[in-house]
Parts: sequence; C-alpha cells; structure tokens
Amino acid sequence: MATILAFDVYGTLIDTHGVVDELALRLAVQERSDLAPEFSRRWRDKQLEYSFRRGLMGAYVDFARCTREALEFTDRALQTRFSETDKEHLMGVYARLPAFPEAAAALERLVAAGMSCVAFSNGGREAVEGLLEQAGIRECFDDVVSVDEVKRFKPDPAVYAHLRYRLESEPGDTWLISSNAFDVIGARHAGLHAAWVRRSPDAPFDPWGIDPDLTVPDLDALAERLA
Repeated sequence: MATILAFDVYGTLIDTHGVVDELALRLAVQERSDLAPEFSRRWRDKQLEYSFRRGLMGAYVDFARCTREALEFTDRALQTRFSETDKEHLMGVYARLPAFPEAAAALERLVAAGMSCVAFSNGGREAVEGLLEQAGIRECFDDVVSVDEVKRFKPDPAVYAHLRYRLESEPGDTWLISSNAFDVIGARHAGLHAAWVRRSPDAPFDPWGIDPDLTVPDLDALAERLA
C-alpha cells in the first residue's frame, strides 16, 4: 500500500490567523486595530478549548459552532463590542481563510512522488471542502475525512481509528501531518506515524514522552523529507 499522509487542516494547511487583517479593519473603528493579533490568538485558543471540553462532556457539536462561540467569548473578554453583523462577517472570513504560501507546491510535490494525501479535520466536511477549494488545493487530496462522521474531536483515539477505517490503512502506512502538538500526540498514541509542522521556531513540544517521528518547519521541508 502507498504511504498515506493525513493532513490536519486548520493551522497546518490553512492559516487560522489569516483573519487578522479583517479584524484590524473592524477594530480600527474603535482605534484598537493593534489588538487584532491578540484577538485572533485568543479566538483560536478558545475554539480548540471548546472542542476539547465538548469532547470530554460527550456534548459534540459541529466545529463551526465551537468557532462561533469562541468568537463570542473573545469579543466579551476583550470588550471589543462587535455587532452581530461584524460577527457574521468574521465567521464568513473564517470560512475563506488562506492556505499557507508553500502549501500548494509542497502538496503537488508529494502527490507527484506517489503519496496518497487526504485532509483530516475537526471541521465539518462541507466547511473543509470549501476551504480547500477556495485555497486552490482541493485537487491534491484523494479524500476529506471529518470527525463529524464519528461525532468526536481530536485527539480522541476513536477519531484516528475512524481515519484508518475510512482509508482501510495500516498504522505503519499512515502518517498524521499537523502543526498542532495535541494532534501529533493523539496520532502517535493511536499507533500512527506523525510529523509535527513546527511553524513557530519558539514553540515547545509537550513533554509527554510521546514525540513526533519527524519535525519540520513547514510543508516545503516535509516534502523535501518524504518525497
């Protein structure tokens, strides 16, 4: 069987901080545009926290709802007082986030080398399909696997088991590619190979004693190692 590369989407292929410029425009009305990077960071952190908490509670909802609730929380926490129109607009921007600059070329190189690439996300299938299409990279993927199919969130072991079930793959043939350390650890714990895309050179990896098989700074470096 060909090696399967299962790519996380948000933060790995798609830049979740691609919303910063739009946040800055919205905050400029309040003369607080310098708050945009902090708002983006908190929004993303809360989005993930809400998915973790819902997973533990057994109270699954679509990832888009976690994103919307995280936006609401961040607006309250930073007292930015966005209108409902602002919030709906920002959610629309989140649905059109850009891919990282090197993503397309790196994916094309991996596909040309005979790798089977799939998108594997906490996001709903429709949302992920839309993101990949507008980013111009959907054609690089053989399939999209969403956690919505099992109503669990990463890093629940059931999610990685479902990935293998859907792909009919063996652990030794399956790699998880992610910039999120929790995702890498979840995949390794479930018996998969995993590569950590360490997009920030200052980012530490969780000291759990479960390390990635491979660490790279970006997708170009991943293609250089695996293609």
